[in-house]
Amino acid sequence: MKYRTSMLSAAIAVCLGVSAQARAQDATTTDTAPAEASELDRVVVTGIRASLQQALDTKRNSDAIVDVITAEDVGKFPSTNVAEAITMIPGVTIDRLFGQGERVSILGTDPALNRTLLNGQSVASADWFILDHPSRTFNYSLLAPQIVGKVTVYKSPEAHIDEGSIGGTVIVDTRRPLDLDDNVVFGGQLGYLYNDRDEDGEPQGSLMFGWKNQAETFGLIVSAQRLDETIRRDGIEAYGSVSARDYRDGQGGGGSVNNLPPDWSQPPIPGGGQPTLPASCVGACAETLEANLDARGPNSLSASFFEQQRERNSYSLALQFQPVDELDIEFNALKIDASYDNINQSMFAFMGNAWNSLMRLTDVTVEDGIITRGTFRNALSVYDMQNRKSTVETESYDLKAKWDSERWFVSAHVGTTEATGGTDQQVFGEFLNWADYSYDISRAPSQPGTLTYHGRNPFTDPSAFRMDGGWGADPTQPPPSWNPGWGGNIVFKPTRDEETYGQVDLGIRLDSPVYMLRFGAKRREHETEQKMGGVSLASVAGYGDATADMFNPQPVPDNYLGGFSGYGDLGDRFYIDGWALADYILSGDWLAPWQTMPEPSTFNDPSFAANTWRIVEDINAAYVQADFSWNGLRGNVGLRYVRTDTESHSWQCVRTDAPPPCPADGYAPSVVGKQYSNVLPNVNLAYDLADDVVLRFSGAKVIARPNYSDMSSYLWLGDQTLTGGGGNPELDPYESTNFDVSAEWYFAEDAILAGSLFYKDVDNYILTTTRAEEHFNQALNRVTTYQVARPDNAGTAKIQGFALAWQQQLAAGFGLIANYTYADAESSSGDPMPYNSKNQLNISPYFENERFSARLSASWRSEYFTNVDRGDNLWVRPYTSMDLSLGYRFTDSVSLNFDAMNLLDEAYHSYADTERLTRGVYRSGRRYLTTLRVQF
Repeated sequence: MKYRTSMLSAAIAVCLGVSAQARAQDATTTDTAPAEASELDRVVVTGIRASLQQALDTKRNSDAIVDVITAEDVGKFPSTNVAEAITMIPGVTIDRLFGQGERVSILGTDPALNRTLLNGQSVASADWFILDHPSRTFNYSLLAPQIVGKVTVYKSPEAHIDEGSIGGTVIVDTRRPLDLDDNVVFGGQLGYLYNDRDEDGEPQGSLMFGWKNQAETFGLIVSAQRLDETIRRDGIEAYGSVSARDYRDGQGGGGSVNNLPPDWSQPPIPGGGQPTLPASCVGACAETLEANLDARGPNSLSASFFEQQRERNSYSLALQFQPVDELDIEFNALKIDASYDNINQSMFAFMGNAWNSLMRLTDVTVEDGIITRGTFRNALSVYDMQNRKSTVETESYDLKAKWDSERWFVSAHVGTTEATGGTDQQVFGEFLNWADYSYDISRAPSQPGTLTYHGRNPFTDPSAFRMDGGWGADPTQPPPSWNPGWGGNIVFKPTRDEETYGQVDLGIRLDSPVYMLRFGAKRREHETEQKMGGVSLASVAGYGDATADMFNPQPVPDNYLGGFSGYGDLGDRFYIDGWALADYILSGDWLAPWQTMPEPSTFNDPSFAANTWRIVEDINAAYVQADFSWNGLRGNVGLRYVRTDTESHSWQCVRTDAPPPCPADGYAPSVVGKQYSNVLPNVNLAYDLADDVVLRFSGAKVIARPNYSDMSSYLWLGDQTLTGGGGNPELDPYESTNFDVSAEWYFAEDAILAGSLFYKDVDNYILTTTRAEEHFNQALNRVTTYQVARPDNAGTAKIQGFALAWQQQLAAGFGLIANYTYADAESSSGDPMPYNSKNQLNISPYFENERFSARLSASWRSEYFTNVDRGDNLWVRPYTSMDLSLGYRFTDSVSLNFDAMNLLDEAYHSYADTERLTRGVYRSGRRYLTTLRVQF
């Protein structure tokens, strides 16, 4: 560690020494890379080629290592999704779990190790999926591309830019009113978005008005956007894995060879005990298990049917006032109101269930350590219906004033941003069935799995699935003579993310090679919290054990599982009206006469209390930066000091006089505090070797703070699978020493051939590890041992690689963008690095003339690890995306565009450790958007 730091310090000292002997720079030198970019914003940007030209100019003139995507015209960003647009940048990848880009990775790093800033400042973000926890990632599905003027990806830091990124920092810039080309600008878009899997479409629209006075001292831009989209995602899933040993011995409920379950149809054995059922797995079946005890297979095989209605309203306001040349005052406001209501219906064979299936195996096949086939007699099948309401809202208000004179500048910056999201309400209904079936995954991954029912097929018979009504002596009598079953739950899990910031910057211009010295200080006060509460549905036979045919069942659409093959009975299933089931559960019609409607609460279940937490984070930072230029060598050197104070708030059970689970009045608030400081030096060098060649070097010490959820005390438990996950309030931040070298050859007008090397030496790398922990099991009503995954500072990691890029406007209106990135990541523990694809390739040919434009964008990334789940390492298979954009300009003011997205209907394929153990394969359909644009 000391050696790496000394190398970086030495490099900075050399740069300072060189610049100190340099001659005076011409007074026309610009202040900063962002300032240069703002001047470039004045270029008239219309069309693909002009957009690429402006991006290249910004990259070439920057002191740092950056890449840029700019709008093709006012209100027209070159994609319907900002995250998908910036994948054309070398080293930038996205994850498409729900078919669209929502999170960005840079140079082989986890999305949480990169920051996204709006106009240079924090923007709060929230997610909608109930399994997501608040993190430091930004949800790009919330950002309307119409408001974006430019996106700059900083792959090397500068001292005046907020810390917190190891891979890179994405700065999204909206348009400034006084940069408009005309005094009055009006634009509007009307579109129709169609999804071929859902076979339905929705209208889209946006409006923008810009104005500045004749003196160009005051201006404003207001805009509004509306997006409606229906998403349907079909998939084949598994929810974990089990071993041959589990089938042989069981996991508490009995095995198929040993530890046989009791036979309750027989009278008790005199003197105590209960006769057992005969072994279900005998002969060759038992011999196969015995010879392959560590072999693993899926614990379930599911047909997933997911539907979501996305609605997003975005509003933005920009005000700019320049009463005199030296003073610039800007105010930016952004408000996003979005809903992500969704229904997820999973119908699956649950052969790994500890109490209903592990002891019912009758035949098994093991190939190369994988249980590829299994046959079961009277084993469990499950139909889960989850109805979720989710609202995501983001607000951001930012005020900046800058006085910029010939010799110095000073600026003040204040703002606040807040986002709320999560799940407002989940209504979960679970239906059960027992049947004979077999599964086959021997042809995976091309065919993820086949399910075959022998005899009655419950997937086509809604009356065969019934909620668990419990057991006991007489269901018509109140407790204690009856033990109710578990029919589902009602859960809420809202989140909130909020930050208030204040910043002061001062710059002094000098007549020397060091032409600018600047200083600044900033304070950020951040809070992130998650609340969870709910109640389980204690259903009683004869009252609450509803069957699925009560809720308007109907066959799945004809194109269900289109693009899949070899799935057997998984594709022939029904689905129900999830809103009707929600109404039934919320109405209380399922209650027995002696039951009352339960009230959802944080303290109804230990897991709810464990998932309720708040992180308070105060960050104080100060920096000094020197910008220099001499004889073709330019750049900056800086130092940023930052102190971070955190508090992790949670609820802990303090009742020691009561048996588990903890009673509702047994919880007390708990706070764990932590403080750390970091000194972050950096240097950026750019040398103009020739008029058309630029060489660059960057060295920096950087940090990335842990995810908020990782810093919390949250905990989730799977009572059936005996697995879980949680947080760790004692985590330290990632620390990394980064080095980057690049060469850029601008061999023709608006063309570049570039290559770069990057190296990141990361300390305190956070990886998820699994350990055994004792917790109360709701299903068993006793303490059991779980395998719980928690984050730890597991050691060090190295990320290194290179990127190659070629961009050129060819003859006759044709052009090409192509780049390749190689990123090799390795941790000292041997664990894989999240979201790192070793190989990434982007190719985008285009054509443009005065009237017509066309662009094809193809991206490919190799396999990558995502996370640890239920003790398994989850990976995603290689992913290829292809999009097409066509445009026709009728006049300077009217144009028509057609965008086709996900043309390949690519499968998002997640697997556990080996490709033959599928965790989830999903297809979400091709999307087609036709848009009429008008601008005056």
